[in-house]
Amino acid sequence: MPVLYLTESDVRELLDMEICIDVVEESFRQLAYGRAVNVPRARAHGEGLYLHTMSGVASYLGYAGWKAYTTTSHGARFHVGLYSIQTGDLVALIEANYLGQLRTGAASAVATEYMARPDAKVVGLFGSGRQAKTQLKGVCSVRKIELVEVYSRDEERCIQFAELMSEWCNTKVIPCRNPDEVAAEKDIVICATSSRNPLFEGRVLDEGTHLNVIGSNFLNRAEIDVTTVHRADTIVCDSIEQCKLEAGDFVRALEDGAVDWSNMADLADV
Repeated sequence: MPVLYLTESDVRELLDMEICIDVVEESFRQLAYGRAVNVPRARAHGEGLYLHTMSGVASYLGYAGWKAYTTTSHGARFHVGLYSIQTGDLVALIEANYLGQLRTGAASAVATEYMARPDAKVVGLFGSGRQAKTQLKGVCSVRKIELVEVYSRDEERCIQFAELMSEWCNTKVIPCRNPDEVAAEKDIVICATSSRNPLFEGRVLDEGTHLNVIGSNFLNRAEIDVTTVHRADTIVCDSIEQCKLEAGDFVRALEDGAVDWSNMADLADV
């Protein structure tokens, strides 16, 4: 049986955010029903290279698969492999850089759809990279966003990002230089950075603000502070088991007793 190979260009042509949101929403629903399995990320480290692997089974679709990516001094490379459950045959290999960005943005869109206020219209965004783009696109796909304030350490890149995203999301996106102001008086705050330290003071957040915090996937990184975690009425993870392995945002809060794993929920259960 021939194996389908999809390039980055193929993925960009075939998929958009709306399709991904529908697919990701259904995958979380099926995960809750027990018709899908999600295995947490594992990492292997060699000289100058990290290999990251994840796998899952979607019985309701008839497929199983893996995502693997390498990170080196030359950047990251992402691939997805897909197998038929019925035959065990490899049926597809997919270049998955953009696919991963879409999927992550779609997951935040699903969380926003079910958890943010229906009338949410003002967003504070931290980050101006590839993940930040699809995070904002995802949120704008499920809420009528009227204003986005964005902060990035690179001022010039932040300005360019704001111009690009204003057009892509058809809304007003403006660059800002004060991170606390970006977090304050917002309906939704998005954190999509590689920062090792909290991006803003948790005390500035308004009551009822919805946060999508996606950048930290190492235990020594945190985009939000203990105050933010402590103030949260509800904490939901893509996967609690995954968070236990790599969610640096919760390390200090757990040590301080501000939160406990038993107080959190999986997005599939929302």
